[in-house]
Amino acid sequence: MRASISIGGAASGRKSDWDALVSYVQEAEKLGVDSVWSAEAWGQDAVTPLAFMAGQTSTIRLGSGIMQISARAPAMTAMTAMTLDSMSGGRFICGLGVSGPQVVEGLHGVSFDAPLARLRDTIAVLRLAFTGEKIVHESKTLTLPKPGGQGKALRLAQPATERIPIHLATLAPGALRLTGELADGWVGTSFTPEGADAHLDHLREGAASAGRTLDDIEIQVPVGVEFGDRGELIPKRKPGTAFSLGAMGSATTNYYNDAYSRGGWAEDAERVRGLWVEGKRDEAAAAVPDEMIIRTNLLGSDDEVSDRLRAYRDAGVDLMRLDPQGETVDERLAVLGRTVELMKEISNEGASP
Repeated sequence: MRASISIGGAASGRKSDWDALVSYVQEAEKLGVDSVWSAEAWGQDAVTPLAFMAGQTSTIRLGSGIMQISARAPAMTAMTAMTLDSMSGGRFICGLGVSGPQVVEGLHGVSFDAPLARLRDTIAVLRLAFTGEKIVHESKTLTLPKPGGQGKALRLAQPATERIPIHLATLAPGALRLTGELADGWVGTSFTPEGADAHLDHLREGAASAGRTLDDIEIQVPVGVEFGDRGELIPKRKPGTAFSLGAMGSATTNYYNDAYSRGGWAEDAERVRGLWVEGKRDEAAAAVPDEMIIRTNLLGSDDEVSDRLRAYRDAGVDLMRLDPQGETVDERLAVLGRTVELMKEISNEGASP
């Protein structure tokens, strides 16, 4: 089990952010953090920060977490991935996702229909581009070259590259099965070790359909990290979880809420969503169970954090995407370093002297 971190988000991109982010990522690299993932929602894009970090680092892997497929034509996604991979010396991980109807239709003006078919099409185009083949594809949602026009089949004018890893951020059962079938990694969320099968069973099913196993898929899940008294730390995490359960989607489509429901939190997830939709945000946060916060974060003493890390390890998680809490970069790095050391200790448990 290895550590990863995230940068970016919906409200980011100020000049003052960049100097701090560079320092944070550089120091994380020194700590042995495996990868940094750049978020893309309705603020900064996922690509530009990674290009910037590529020139400021040397070993840490660079993952898009995620590029929204509706925001880019598949061939442009391939061009971008190959460019980033080349300029970073082969460190790029191409993370993709379908986003949701609010962003896709509200921000990009694209209909949120057949998202899995379009995700499958995007992957097919990427594979052709990465291997230097002419990009020829035909399906119900995408045909290249465009029929009846003046276009012709093209291959990208970049050198073919060794296979760039494709990781998918998916939550619904069908999307998880597609991930198991086609992807090199899963960028997960709404995950608890105790409810792991709500996600992993579908990944296994998809993998088996392609003659693969979960060992062929790098499993990554996010956790907040904070050391201290759990009783004081838990309430601070509830508003963010309530936002995911109530606001991350439309009134009829919320993949995060659905995933928590499958993981054993159906009644609680529905209660929180109902309160949020009614505009009762504080009540929605208060309705988030303490145990949900404990299971989806690393909170408490060294021993309590270590116990949760073991639970994630035993559930089959490969990458822990850590969000260390702190008001300054130094404070966050202190939490990150402490957590990485605990992860190393746990990885060495049972190892031969």
